[in-house]
Amino acid sequence: MTETAIRVEQLGKEYRIGASKEEYRTLRDTIADAVNAPIRVIRSLSGHGYHQRDDIAFWALRDISFDIERGSVVGVIGRNGAGKSTLLRILSRITDPTEGYADVFGRVGSLLEVGTGFHPELTGRDNIYLNGAILGMKRSYIQRHFDAIVEFAEVEKFIDTPVKHYSSGMYLRLAFAVAAHLEPDILVVDEVLAVGDHAFQKKCMGKMDDVAKQGRTVLFVSHNIGAIAALCDSGIWLESGRMVMHHKIAPVVDAYLASLTTASSTALRDRHDRGGNGLARFTEAYLATPQQQPLVQAMAGTDCALILRYESQEPLRNPVFKCTIYSYSGHPLTNLDSRLINSFNTTLPASGTVTCRLGPLPLSQGSYRVNISLESDEQLLDHLTSAAVFTVEPGNYYGTGRNVNGLRDVVLVNQEWALLDEIDRPQNVLAK
Repeated sequence: MTETAIRVEQLGKEYRIGASKEEYRTLRDTIADAVNAPIRVIRSLSGHGYHQRDDIAFWALRDISFDIERGSVVGVIGRNGAGKSTLLRILSRITDPTEGYADVFGRVGSLLEVGTGFHPELTGRDNIYLNGAILGMKRSYIQRHFDAIVEFAEVEKFIDTPVKHYSSGMYLRLAFAVAAHLEPDILVVDEVLAVGDHAFQKKCMGKMDDVAKQGRTVLFVSHNIGAIAALCDSGIWLESGRMVMHHKIAPVVDAYLASLTTASSTALRDRHDRGGNGLARFTEAYLATPQQQPLVQAMAGTDCALILRYESQEPLRNPVFKCTIYSYSGHPLTNLDSRLINSFNTTLPASGTVTCRLGPLPLSQGSYRVNISLESDEQLLDHLTSAAVFTVEPGNYYGTGRNVNGLRDVVLVNQEWALLDEIDRPQNVLAK
């Protein structure tokens, strides 16, 4: 008989907009704070200092029920604001539910935010032992795994340095190494892996796969649907705080991706699944001809542009527009960033239209989604996933009269082929 690792029944979490921040704390956070602030910890545990006003309430989660078997690898997907992180915080015992319950059978190792559970004044070495002790590990057990943790995190030179001096990347590497190597029964990982570089992300994915093969349970939140589909055997799709689907990963991913096409047809100004501080918002985004005629379908190699319309409460100072083009399955293919080519080093009006000229469309046959974001003075004003959806058909990208066939969802690159004469060949090529 299969064992249950997590059981959730009628789970709900209500927040109040404008209320003082709730100070729900894990034992790990409490012990870490006790190093320098015992009086504050006592007040926190007794509930002093938390005052709730009668403000607007909203449900981040509502009526969530599911069971997860031990040894499952579960991907949690959904748009911004769907409730994914709230669910993981409840399962990690960081946040209490407002209604219902979540039973977790076994030790939980969680990586939800960069720095969660680490005390900044303690060294990397001290934090490893502290986290292991909180997970119920004996010192001898932690010592046996210590070298593997440090090697994975690649922080050997800084292991005796207080972690407050670590970069975000070092912090993340050490936090993940601790969470994965101290063998919790359940490993919970949020989107924080996006902070690391590509090599580290690949290493983390491999480690999570190893954890799963050892029969432990993994919950993984990511916007990279390709990674979710490759790693997970089942999926939970959340939308606006409610569970839409819990099933094998393939049908969940297919249904979620189909919903993104529907969402893209909704006027951007009416979308609520957006990030940023709300001081500006996109009102339209679409692929177009250079003359700004919308294109739902284009051919590889045709001249195209991305059109973005925005509205802001005030003129935009030092704005940065970003567009990331994804394959339909969720793999990021290319990133367009106005800052990289020194565009808009000025102030833009409070409303307007910007265009990003792509030149000959460098995409093969397939369906594509575009995420967009707007920053001003290094603050994120607006962010939308799947703001535009379009398809590409085979076309004469290289201008040779031959359509690019047989490739799907890849970026095309200009290329030149020539025979390199032996006489003209560089010496390092001839060297043996």
